[in-house]
Amino acid sequence: MANQQEPSIANFSALKTAIANGEEQLVQQLLTDQPMHVLEKSYLIDLAKLNNNHAIIKLLEQVAVKN
Repeated sequence: MANQQEPSIANFSALKTAIANGEEQLVQQLLTDQPMHVLEKSYLIDLAKLNNNHAIIKLLEQVAVKN
């Protein structure tokens, strides 16, 4: 059974798409209060940097990291 606390693969995929499309509102909605793995967070920030979207980068930088 999947852990309900973990963000789903579908949510991560939706985050990637929203970041690539520059959809700041949707990114904000998709980000949960749950911490993210360092690798996931780094990947999403790099994706936002490719689009030079400073607002989304700032949102992602505020996400907590799992230990």
